Amino acid sequence: MGMAPDTRTAPRPPAKTPERRPPTAAERVRAVGLRWDTAVGALLVAVFVVGLGTTDGFASGENLAFAFNDIAEVALIALPMTLLVVAGQVDLSVASMLGLGSALTGALWNAGWAFETIVPVVLLVGIAGGLLNGWLVTRVGLPSLAVTIGTLALYRGLASVALGSDAVTDFPRVYADWAVDTTTVPGTFLTYPVVLFIAAAVVTAVVLHATTFGRSLFAIGAQEEAAYFAGIRVKRFKLILFVLTGAVSAFAGVVFTLRYGSARADNGLGFEMLVIASVLLGGVDFDGGKGTLFGAVAGVLLIGVLKNLLTLNDVPNEVQVIVTGLLLVASVLTPRVIAAAAERRHRRALGAPGTTAPES
Repeated sequence: MGMAPDTRTAPRPPAKTPERRPPTAAERVRAVGLRWDTAVGALLVAVFVVGLGTTDGFASGENLAFAFNDIAEVALIALPMTLLVVAGQVDLSVASMLGLGSALTGALWNAGWAFETIVPVVLLVGIAGGLLNGWLVTRVGLPSLAVTIGTLALYRGLASVALGSDAVTDFPRVYADWAVDTTTVPGTFLTYPVVLFIAAAVVTAVVLHATTFGRSLFAIGAQEEAAYFAGIRVKRFKLILFVLTGAVSAFAGVVFTLRYGSARADNGLGFEMLVIASVLLGGVDFDGGKGTLFGAVAGVLLIGVLKNLLTLNDVPNEVQVIVTGLLLVASVLTPRVIAAAAERRHRRALGAPGTTAPES
């Protein structure tokens, strides 16, 4: 009689504790991006401390009012530009739209229009310009970089048509006084354009970081096709962003005109570089999908404070432009160098192809 088979189950080996997965290259890049805006904020504080210790009058209320008011228009435009870049788009026509808004303000004031009527008309022109940019990008399918290089020239040309080489001055005192550096909110050194920027920045931060709209922008910038299949109306979102950027840029033209008391077709020339530099310096990735509004605001303030500090120390404007250009290059290059180094270390740790794999 044969032996009955042993039906007992063999004891199972103890479950292995799952090993912690090394971070992927993408996660390393995101980690760099999250630290970058904090680093820019720390650099801003460092520059401010250096200014306090080396430059007389740097921390005076009058100088701070001038320094912050001097970047008010750039700061305003940087807000919608941050949303655009997060969504993987860019608008290089913002400075030309500012110039068009300024020229149109002067031309209509010269024609006898009431200032209360001029501002809505300028805003409508900004919306129309944004619609044109957005339509060419979303409906025709052209890249935003190419489109806005073209409209950069178009809007500046329209500004020259509207006002020519003339300069219009003598705007209503009640509005002009609102924008100048010497008029501050009672009890503070903040001017009214700066207070307007602070309020707009708070709203923009809430929209970008605490709403479905903002989360959709990150999704579009990270992977547009995946966002589309997830049900996000990609084209509509992009169109809204271009319209918003156009309207804010045109309004910045009005603020610029009142602050300097002069409407000219060449107002704001080169501002697009300052806006882009501020946003990228703050850690917003030019490829889209990553960044914070805090970083963008820190980038704007860093450029403004540094520019003011250099001016107080009699550094020529040409050198200031070079410094801004170097900051722009550094803001784009440094995170990528760090991410590339992290990627190489990660590949070596895993024994990826092209490296010496560990023996089994």
